[in-house]
Amino acid sequence: MNPIEPGDAAGEKSMVILQSLLCLLREKNLLSRADIEELAAKVARRAAEHDRDPLPCQSDAVVAAASEMNRLGAYIGGRYGGKHRRI
Repeated sequence: MNPIEPGDAAGEKSMVILQSLLCLLREKNLLSRADIEELAAKVARRAAEHDRDPLPCQSDAVVAAASEMNRLGAYIGGRYGGKHRRI
């Protein structure tokens, strides 16, 4: 049986898997650039309103997630292109 990993190690593995999944879904055209931008906007809203969030989490984690989502969205947009979402 494997020992339980510290939270950071599990979190890093999860981040790699989720980033890879988003890239794969975009590459296969199952997600559009607009979808990724919409997801980034939802994460940013959650970070801005973390005190009223129905699914509470640590405020620093939410802000870090919003920053990471923006970075990932920029990478995916540059790599795979596509149409921006309409506002």
